[in-house]
Amino acid sequence: MAATAPKLPNVFAEALIGAGWQYVSMESVSLSRSFEGDRAVVADAMTDLKPFMEAAGFDGVAVDGDRIEITNHVGLLTIELALRRIDSDGILAYEQIDGIFDTMETRYTLSEGDGTVTVTATTDFELDVAMVGSILDGTIIARQRKKELSAQFDHLEEIAAE
Repeated sequence: MAATAPKLPNVFAEALIGAGWQYVSMESVSLSRSFEGDRAVVADAMTDLKPFMEAAGFDGVAVDGDRIEITNHVGLLTIELALRRIDSDGILAYEQIDGIFDTMETRYTLSEGDGTVTVTATTDFELDVAMVGSILDGTIIARQRKKELSAQFDHLEEIAAE
């Protein structure tokens, strides 16, 4: 078994932050899953926003037109995000308009072949260092986001199997 190299501190970022600068780096989480199903059925389930977002396991979901508000408890922290659907080449995309991120955008795409559907979701985000500081880092967000996307894919797979 190969040893994992220790994660080295980003001394450049620490120096910038110590000097009053705000250092932010873009992070990305992407997940795909293929399963048997009809593309149209899966696409309809994805665009039925309230149940699709609830499937992620968020503690609260409210949908009003293209606006989505979610609440989620991550450890001791309660995260509230206001999202807005945006135009995309994929089936669904939304961006944060208010919340803990400097920027956050999620895109979902569908492809099909031989009776299967492949769903891919990608979330790109930059944490607002001033808002979350050392309480929450990109690794925790990425781990949580993978759990949420996986739960949404479980939901879609169940609907496709009906």
